[in-house]
Amino acid sequence: MCQVRKLQSTIETINYDIGSKRIKAAIDGVKKSRTMIKQSAKSFTASCQDAGRCTTILATMNENLDPLENALQKALDAFNGSDQERAALDQAYNYQGKLTKDLNALEEQMIPKDFKRPVPAIYSDLPQLEGRATVEFTLKKPDGSNFDVEGVLSKEAKLKMVIDGYNAPVTGGNFVDLVNKGFYKDMAIQRSDGFVVQTGKPAGKAEGYVGTPSKSVGAGPNGERLIPLEIMMKGDKDPVYESTMEDEGRGGEATVLPFSSYGAMGWARDEYEENSGSSQFFWLLFDSDLTPAGKNVLDGRYPW
Repeated sequence: MCQVRKLQSTIETINYDIGSKRIKAAIDGVKKSRTMIKQSAKSFTASCQDAGRCTTILATMNENLDPLENALQKALDAFNGSDQERAALDQAYNYQGKLTKDLNALEEQMIPKDFKRPVPAIYSDLPQLEGRATVEFTLKKPDGSNFDVEGVLSKEAKLKMVIDGYNAPVTGGNFVDLVNKGFYKDMAIQRSDGFVVQTGKPAGKAEGYVGTPSKSVGAGPNGERLIPLEIMMKGDKDPVYESTMEDEGRGGEATVLPFSSYGAMGWARDEYEENSGSSQFFWLLFDSDLTPAGKNVLDGRYPW
């Protein structure tokens, strides 16, 4: 899965580079992706539930790399701000999205059939997510004004999030449970400072969702249902609970899900209390220069 993560990071960075018009960097990302797929194709398919299915996925990804590179080259050759540049960037976004979708399918194929991440029995009274779930949020501005989404004006902005219960079953289960309860409906964005965009605090004194508390973790000062800090490290069979990697003496080691992409979702908590997460979460406004994976203040301290 290590090579898949590298490929994922590269393809996600292409999306970021398109958005910031770092076209040459995006083209380099396409070339890197093509090389990684070629060099790792055999190891990818060998790890799949269905090798034939993965061969097809990889072939489709290769097919989409060429038109993606062509679209990026058109954007590079066009005048800045022109209709031709906008059309080329829209094409690039389209093919990058197809790559992301195929990569998710490839990752799913590389997980053993019927795999379920074991969770300690002490957390059995908390919601848990088996496998993955897709959650879509629709955002609207209170004043009714438009969003500018990749140059297109719209009254709504839709965010699609893939929640990974393979590596964060308790955190993922808690979030999906709150979504199903309608907890986030009509909730405002509560923080947007150039580093993260965050929400999840209900009206009133409580810092999180007030519900039946876990017997193992307990309740917050205002009745919040708390969940244990849950971190999955590379090389480990199971997540580490109720402790940061710094506390474990493993600061700097790689997490399975690093904060390495723009829009990566994380679970918020009090900085000095590991088990203080309840319902607040954030999207990281990732910048590779300011928040490099493995060297930022989030990896190993916050669930992804």
